[in-house]
Amino acid sequence: MIEIQASTPPDFDTWFPMTSCPLGICQVLNRKKSDLGHIRLELEFYSNRNDLLFFTCKKRDTSAKQIIQKHGDIPGVENVRIYTYKELRSATEDFCLTNKIGEGGFGSVFKGKLKDGTVVAIKVLSSESRQGVREFLNELTVISSIVHENLVTLYGCCVEGDHRILVYNYLENNSLAQTLLGGGRSDIQFSWRTRCKICIGVARGLAFLHEEVRPHIVHRDIKASNILLDKDLTPKISDFGLAKLLPANMTHVSTRVAGTIGYLAPEYAVRGQLTRRADIYSFGVLLLEIVSGRCNTNTRLPYEDQFLLERTWTLYERGELVRIVDTSLNDDFDAEEACRFLRVGLVCTQDNPKLRPSMSTVVKMMTGEKKVDLEITKPGLISDFMDLKVRNHKKAGEENASLGLTPLEGSSLSSGSSTHATVSFTAITDRSGMSFNQQIKEKN
Repeated sequence: MIEIQASTPPDFDTWFPMTSCPLGICQVLNRKKSDLGHIRLELEFYSNRNDLLFFTCKKRDTSAKQIIQKHGDIPGVENVRIYTYKELRSATEDFCLTNKIGEGGFGSVFKGKLKDGTVVAIKVLSSESRQGVREFLNELTVISSIVHENLVTLYGCCVEGDHRILVYNYLENNSLAQTLLGGGRSDIQFSWRTRCKICIGVARGLAFLHEEVRPHIVHRDIKASNILLDKDLTPKISDFGLAKLLPANMTHVSTRVAGTIGYLAPEYAVRGQLTRRADIYSFGVLLLEIVSGRCNTNTRLPYEDQFLLERTWTLYERGELVRIVDTSLNDDFDAEEACRFLRVGLVCTQDNPKLRPSMSTVVKMMTGEKKVDLEITKPGLISDFMDLKVRNHKKAGEENASLGLTPLEGSSLSSGSSTHATVSFTAITDRSGMSFNQQIKEKN
């Protein structure tokens, strides 16, 4: 009689009895293919007093552990907790749709429960993310090495075959986009005190990334859907998929423009030069959204009200800033404090990035430790940005038409507007340090 032992780490250990020669090995493995996956056969012969033969069959090690060992030159990679795909599939009941709690261009997020009872958020990255193993692990080490009250906590990851999965702490109250700004019903009461707590918490989290972590981290996608809330409504900055490291000796990095329209700093969208000031601009827009209770763009409103930043600036110039505060608060708020927060939002979104304060200064302004007595200049307006984008696309379309070219379906020239986009400009050049609004005027 022949027996085969099939061992797959860490907890799969099964014996298969055979009644024929070793040719039967293939038959057994084929029958057990769904259980064992890809098998590399290793035969070890043993004889005992009964002259029985034992064949040991081991699964090929394509686990994250092996991959991490291969990329051991990435600092801190060995400290990343590894989960098996089997574990996470079990935790989510085979990634059941009833456990799906979020979805986006990055992939899907599922609520799961690990064997030890820990409830987690399991983020399954889309195969279209185009993120290689090395970049994935590098991102992991960045997130796993930083801990702050206002940042999500990464528990670990899964890297098996084409699977790229992140495991985070589960946050009970979803995101600001789904609750405060969402069209759906929410049972959360966003009082003025709660909004203050959220605004200051996000600011502190960003200040930590920008100033205390080495090298500095630029998030690149600060927006309402990336601010998650725990059971106590403590805000947590999430989704570091676009984050960039900024060494202390560098003022900026040149990179492909990526982010979300409405939150993009105009100088970054135009020139692709990324600094921490781009995050500060995005935070300024987010701050206005939290105070006003509305999204930064709503094309269903009359044109003069469609863009929140423009509307806030107009009311600021009129001395009527308090009018932008969320009416659902029913005047149950500190008007002076609310206007201070709105002024901070305008300071953060000024057209000239050099005039924007650091995030640590922003925290002091919001807590009242520092007065917002700066002269506020005109912000880089999204309407100007969108107008420039449309005119450049129109110009490109006219040039293509003159050459007899037709935009491909799904291309940037044929597609409609999007709330989330990767933006790349080739027709716009730096005009010797001129501000975004100056470039707009010159183009007109």
